[in-house]
Amino acid sequence: MNELELLKEIEDLDKKINTCKLITRNLKESDWDTLVKWWDSWPDWTAPSKDFLPDNGTGGLMVEKNGMPIVAGFIYETNSSSVLLEWIVSDPEYRANDRGQAVELLITEAEKMTKSRGYNYMFTIGRNKRLIETHKKLGWSVDDKPSHEIIKKL
Repeated sequence: MNELELLKEIEDLDKKINTCKLITRNLKESDWDTLVKWWDSWPDWTAPSKDFLPDNGTGGLMVEKNGMPIVAGFIYETNSSSVLLEWIVSDPEYRANDRGQAVELLITEAEKMTKSRGYNYMFTIGRNKRLIETHKKLGWSVDDKPSHEIIKKL
């Protein structure tokens, strides 16, 4: 095998490895229909209005694998040293073994991104038991008394 053939083989192997990786990217306008479909597919969920979300529905992160979106979340930046990580939603049809890893990646990448922007605290509201357990696993404090989301459209 000559050097060019070897380099080609290494490049092909690298492509195979990279196609199995989870990646995080910023949300795009083109993600909106996918997100609404996800929210509408989960029981007891209703898609929020775009104008209720940061940057009109693009202020957050998406985790994908092989170009396929898996899970997303939104980051509300504040004028304090805290941010709110909210509206985490995933593809209800995605059942691969790395689903939990994708959720963890979303949370940890949101933490890294907001810390790099100077924030010191991240807050979220949740009722999904798996998501709460994931937050605990990642070192979050979880209040054991339930809360309620209280919203008023002005």
